[in-house]
Amino acid sequence: MIEHSRLLDVLGVEGELLASSAEDASEDAPVAMCPGMTIGGTVRHVGSVYRLVVAWLDEGRRPGDWHRDQEPGESAVAYQRDALRVLLERLAAHPPDEYASTWWPADHTFGFWRRRMAHETVIHRTDVQAAAGLERTEIAEDLALDGVDEVLTLWFAQKLPVLGLSGTKAGTVAVRTGGQAWVTRAGPGETTAWRCSAREAEGADATVSGDPAQVYLWLWGRLPLTAVVFGGEFDLAGQLWALLRLATR
Repeated sequence: MIEHSRLLDVLGVEGELLASSAEDASEDAPVAMCPGMTIGGTVRHVGSVYRLVVAWLDEGRRPGDWHRDQEPGESAVAYQRDALRVLLERLAAHPPDEYASTWWPADHTFGFWRRRMAHETVIHRTDVQAAAGLERTEIAEDLALDGVDEVLTLWFAQKLPVLGLSGTKAGTVAVRTGGQAWVTRAGPGETTAWRCSAREAEGADATVSGDPAQVYLWLWGRLPLTAVVFGGEFDLAGQLWALLRLATR
């Protein structure tokens, strides 16, 4: 839903924004929407994920030994920035349609990692800004819409079945925002999601809607359950939100 060249730019900009937002904040400040996490822990986590991806790309498979701890005296921000630099170099050196090992069967390309790392960084950037008491930098509409698509098709429809998780109540929930629509279906033995027409979305048992950035952050659990507009069966919308907490934790 967005150009891969733009996703690479987003990764660079958002990665630096995450670092600069944490630079003057206490590493021990708690991240409210991620219980148990702190600003320092979040920044280190992102840096570690960057290193995991670089190792994955270099080895052509999920790596076994890839982790590097912070060097003595190295801050979490410096650790993350160094990893970001290497990741950007690695991704920029390959066209987005070139084959790369990934964990999503639907996409084995370098473009997958551009998209995944861009959204990983955006979400954790919002975590750090909130924890640091900073105003949240606006998320562009096209980026938010792509993020909605990614969290539904990749995390909800792919990750939950891999984990063997599904809902207890069968039904469909339409997610509508920015002129786009998706349908999710969950219930005993079934968890899936797909983009759809506005007409198909009208037939869902429940509806979740709002502006793109709001829906994007809600799906990632960065806004409370009631932060979007609901229609139809509220229990099904609540089940969608709860299942995504399991998929994205």
